[in-house]
Amino acid sequence: MKIIHTIKELREWRAGVSSVAFVPTMGNLHTGHLALVKQAKQEAENVVVSIFVNRLQFGQGEDFDKYPRTLEQDAAKLKEAGVAVVFAPDEAELYPHVSQDYQVEPPHLQNELCGVFRPGHFRGVATVVTKLFNIVQANVACFGKKDYQQLTIIQGMVADLNMPIKIVPVDTGRAEDGLALSSRNQYLSEAERAEAPRLYRVLTELANKVKSGDHDYVAHEQAARKELEVHGWVVDYVEIREASSLNVARVGDHDLVVLAAARLGSTRLIDNLEFAA
Repeated sequence: MKIIHTIKELREWRAGVSSVAFVPTMGNLHTGHLALVKQAKQEAENVVVSIFVNRLQFGQGEDFDKYPRTLEQDAAKLKEAGVAVVFAPDEAELYPHVSQDYQVEPPHLQNELCGVFRPGHFRGVATVVTKLFNIVQANVACFGKKDYQQLTIIQGMVADLNMPIKIVPVDTGRAEDGLALSSRNQYLSEAERAEAPRLYRVLTELANKVKSGDHDYVAHEQAARKELEVHGWVVDYVEIREASSLNVARVGDHDLVVLAAARLGSTRLIDNLEFAA
């Protein structure tokens, strides 16, 4: 496995291989990331994983400075997983002019759901992913469904801008108790970690109510929010959306997803569940 830090060296390597699958990450890898790698290995002969903590997608007061940088440990995991290349540029390599004057602006969806609480986040994601796609020149890229809004925006960007890359969604990795795997889970206290699986249970209960034929979406969203709040959560949103577009769900939509974001203490957790009405 190669660890490459410069765009020049990565492009030289890329010129000498055939098919490539790409997994963009910010490092501090867990089992969920390795599931993306496993899928990527099924998609192409060579797998490239990027590790880059992208300043553009962090808002004011968010955890950019304290986000764990664990390249040595991450590289060991990726080597064992059979990755061909780890691309780990520093900030000056990826943003040589310091400010990224030309950015990729997603549509209205960037200002909904998580975008309400993280203004500019999805612009930062779309910009860095576009840069990485241009650098890696992969045939396929794998993204986790846990970041469902991000996945939807990336899929739309690739389609609208005619990017020659296939996006492969990968199911959310979960702990045995249902908690979605996330680098931010390590910030939870012992008591918070015990409480955290409630988020997925609440989403499952909501989906079951809709599947049973009760289509009062607003009432279900409000009940789910209340269930979390009475157990100490600070809820940003719980919303039922149409799965492919993330438009607000309407009665008659068949393929749905319920998405939620809420805080336990200082840790913000997100999750979602796809289901058919």
